[in-house]
Amino acid sequence: MLEKRRNSFTYPLTKAQETSLLLLFAQRGYRHRPGVPYTVVSVEGPHCIINVYTNGKCVIQGRGAEEFVLYTMEPEILKCATLGYEDVLDPTAGVPHLGSDESGKGDFFGPIVACAAYSNAELAEKMHDIGVKDCKQLTDITCLAIAARLETLLGNGRLKRVMIGARRYNQLYAKMHSANRILAWIHAQCIAELLASQPDAALAVADQFGDEKLIEDALKSALKKRGLANRKYKLDQHHKAESDIAVAAASILARATFLRAIAKMSETYDLEIPKGATNVRDAAVKLVKKHGAQVLLDCCKCHFRTTDQVLEACGQKREVLGPDGQAVSLHVDKPKAV
Repeated sequence: MLEKRRNSFTYPLTKAQETSLLLLFAQRGYRHRPGVPYTVVSVEGPHCIINVYTNGKCVIQGRGAEEFVLYTMEPEILKCATLGYEDVLDPTAGVPHLGSDESGKGDFFGPIVACAAYSNAELAEKMHDIGVKDCKQLTDITCLAIAARLETLLGNGRLKRVMIGARRYNQLYAKMHSANRILAWIHAQCIAELLASQPDAALAVADQFGDEKLIEDALKSALKKRGLANRKYKLDQHHKAESDIAVAAASILARATFLRAIAKMSETYDLEIPKGATNVRDAAVKLVKKHGAQVLLDCCKCHFRTTDQVLEACGQKREVLGPDGQAVSLHVDKPKAV
């Protein structure tokens, strides 16, 4: 039986945690509540009251208490997960369903990966036991370790992955001019495959990005091609979907697949390939100088404006990449500056 939404939490704090929490209150401008007995400080948080007592305990109360614990207290102060994902936010978490997530969209180097993972009450408990949570809260080493256990737990029938390498990605982006459209397509392929293989799953949960219609339309098309146009399901897209255990599992599996691809690329080119969109230019310049400009099409998402900076550093221009390398990021697809 899943717990109802909780509105009260109590945590013993170390001195270091108490100091970090007080600093967080100050930095984010939480309004103080003076005169509360036996407290070091009492503040109004987002839809909750937070009291830090002189005995070292922190009490969080109110309808926003769970969200504060999940998104602030755990990752920033406690540095650990105390709430099981299957017990938080979504009352259908133990119901047979699937979740999808992606990795690599914001990285200059490497592929883009989407994954869908199936979960039910039994699997959700086992996922929680092996430490499944949003991959952004895990180190790369931990992510890889948990992914290996998830792959054993789920097998091929309860997880689906689609990876698009840089060369194919650049070809698609040259046609679509949108990373979100590419993402929607690969999400839809993963979700459709699991909906086909798991008939008891009537719900698919995905993190919201861009226009919700992107995945909706791509999924309808993917199911129709599989002869499943009449398959009954609900697609739930919302922000911070990784709070769902199936989406969290998918995030770990997608991230691990991306990390393995980066490691293989590093081995192939005998060069440590960096992750992310910053501090990548030096590695890209080395690749171009050793292998020629066309190597960017095989290794990088060339619509990033970093590509122009790399080519300029090598005395070349984007034209040398040919038709597949001419598209440049606009709006939501623009990466962080190098």
